[in-house]
Amino acid sequence: MRNLGKRLLRWLLLGHRWLGIATALLFAVWFLSGAVMMYVGFPRLTETERRAALPPLALSSGLIGPDAAFAAARQTAPPARIDLGMLGDEPVYRIQALDGARTMIAAADGRRMERVDSDHLLLIAAGHPAARTVEDLGSILRDQWTVHQRYDPLRPFRLVALGDVAGTRLYLSERTGEIALDTTRAERFWNWLGAVPHWIYLTPLRAEPALWRDVVLWVSGIAIAVAASGTVLGLSRLRLRPRYANGRTTPYRGIAAWHHLGGLIGGTALLTFIVSGWLSMNPNRWFSPTMPDPAALARYLGPEAAVRAFDPEAATRTCPDLKEIRFVRVGDAPLTLAICGEDAPRPCCGTAVPDPENLHRALARLMPGEAPPRIERIEAEDSYWYGPRETRPLPVLRAVFADPAATWIHIDPTTGEILGRMDRSNRVSRWLFNGLHTLDLAVLRRRPVWDAVMALWLSAGFLVAVTGLIIGWRRLRRRFG
Repeated sequence: MRNLGKRLLRWLLLGHRWLGIATALLFAVWFLSGAVMMYVGFPRLTETERRAALPPLALSSGLIGPDAAFAAARQTAPPARIDLGMLGDEPVYRIQALDGARTMIAAADGRRMERVDSDHLLLIAAGHPAARTVEDLGSILRDQWTVHQRYDPLRPFRLVALGDVAGTRLYLSERTGEIALDTTRAERFWNWLGAVPHWIYLTPLRAEPALWRDVVLWVSGIAIAVAASGTVLGLSRLRLRPRYANGRTTPYRGIAAWHHLGGLIGGTALLTFIVSGWLSMNPNRWFSPTMPDPAALARYLGPEAAVRAFDPEAATRTCPDLKEIRFVRVGDAPLTLAICGEDAPRPCCGTAVPDPENLHRALARLMPGEAPPRIERIEAEDSYWYGPRETRPLPVLRAVFADPAATWIHIDPTTGEILGRMDRSNRVSRWLFNGLHTLDLAVLRRRPVWDAVMALWLSAGFLVAVTGLIIGWRRLRRRFG
């Protein structure tokens, strides 16, 4: 048994050595890029930025209503929502299906609008608050910053540079005229050092979601094997009693000693980050989707029955900075919302906030065969409803189901919008990923405490990676000259 143990450790050492040589640089890059991501996130269009770029909504008599616009769209499934906004100086309806597909209808005459020409899009870009000297950079289907599949319903894009000091670029949908994304020069630069290498987010690879997921799972899985084998070997070579010669606890010297002893501390960071990152890719689909599927959403919205309220004059009187009108349904009841400046959406045009009883019935339809949910009102952020970077909307309603998965649904009580789904597996994922990968814990949430702890944690892992890289490089030089 003793000889068997020695042979196993020998094979473990060989596996750790050569896999470590193959992955040491990747480890170092992961820790450096993770430090960048503490301060620069991947480009995205926030709701505040989106609204700031919207022109005031100009309404006039003679516009068709949302029901007529939906009929003109010729969609077979009920819409998730209908937005009335501006396309340049023309009011249009943008109808979003439950699967994310979008259709645009002119509010003046009900014609279906399939494409927005480049001249029109440049005029829209010129109206952006940051616009100085607008430059057309051409039409693109996808690039590094729009590679995610959530942009698919809006492709292709017209890329426009605004000529401002920040080097802002807009991605305007050639299908709907909407601004899908904005990026700045600083975001683009730092993300090449941050999210792109950290997520292995190269456009040709990320454009194939299934392939990209498999690559990340396999690469991070191999990295877990390297970190775990290093921990086992490090413990096996550590001597506290009796010690090695000269009272040393390690048989190694120099960089190798740093790698050994540092690895016993930094290896914990290594394993924590890599295992939690691997879990973020949802291996074996252990974690459920974070939104109900389209069929469940259709049951929640209810049948197309009641007429949607539309009163242009009433909508205009709602607020002086009206940007959009949104038409939704909660249960069987239509709801019209005014989007005003930076304020939260508010009911208008004779509609009111969702009736609690109707909302409860609609929620019960989400999961047929299960008992109606218990409704809780969340007034302050908790461990599961919070914003790591920006404040989540409050208050919210939490529908707690008694199904086997212990499902929670979060709903905006003003608009009836479903904000997210979370079952037992998602709550476990919240701790395994957010808790371990980003140290998103209540005791560390206040800055700069979080920054200091995260920097220390990343430095410990980086030490292991760099010392391993040096050792690997020296071994390759000796072996191959």
